[in-house]
This record gives sequence, C-alpha cells and structure tokens, in this order.
Amino acid sequence: MQIDFAIESDCEYISLRDKHIHKTLIRPKIKENEILIIRESNQEIGWMRYGFFWDNTPFMNMIWIDEEYRGTGIGKKVVQYWEELMKQKGFEMVMTSTQSNEGAQHFYRKLGYRDAGCLMLENEPLEIILTKELNKN
Repeated sequence: MQIDFAIESDCEYISLRDKHIHKTLIRPKIKENEILIIRESNQEIGWMRYGFFWDNTPFMNMIWIDEEYRGTGIGKKVVQYWEELMKQKGFEMVMTSTQSNEGAQHFYRKLGYRDAGCLMLENEPLEIILTKELNKN
C-alpha cells in the first residue's frame, strides 16, 4: 500500500467517485496537497481529503477506501500518516466529523479522537464533530 499526494492525473479518479466535493474544487485541492491518494499495486483504491476549520485547524473532510480493502488497517494508516504530516507542519490539533448513524465514529474514537460537539442540519442525521490533540515531541 502506498500513500501519496494526489496529482493532476488523479483528478478523474476522484471526480468520478467523490460525490461530496464540488468538481471545481478538486484541482485546487490537488495543487495545495490537500488530497491523498491510496494505491495498491499502482492502482487507486481510495483517497483522503482535508481542509481547514476556521482556516487554522486541519479538518479531515473525507476518507474513502474501496469496499474490498476495508477492515485491513489501511484507513488507520492513512489517518496516522495525515496526522503526522499535520504535526510536521506545526499543527497541535486535527478535526473530523461523521454522521451519528455511521460506524465511522467508533473508528475515529479508537484512534484517539474525542467528541467536541455536533451539528444539526435539517433532514440529516446528527453530525458529530471530533478532535484529536497531536502529541508533541
């Protein structure tokens, strides 16, 4: 398994699969190294993208691993890789969120994320906001 920053040639792969981002934002996020691509044997099997909450705290917006690769530890490795990148950039905390009806909340809590609040949107499940302090060395 390989984790790399997405490059221009990954744009189509992301565009066809990621239904939670406006298409015009994919290329700028690739340019800013805000999308990671996960590969197995040189084939894309997932991605992780992030932005910044309040323009100062890294916020993981989406992590996707193709179905057949889930439950193998790849997601954990990607999150830890991203956390280390953010730590190297000098950030002391990272954030993410997940809907209350999704099992991902348990995944994040196992990785040390803590509930920090919630967001309620009309006709949507409760969105749980999670944060994690990055260890200082």
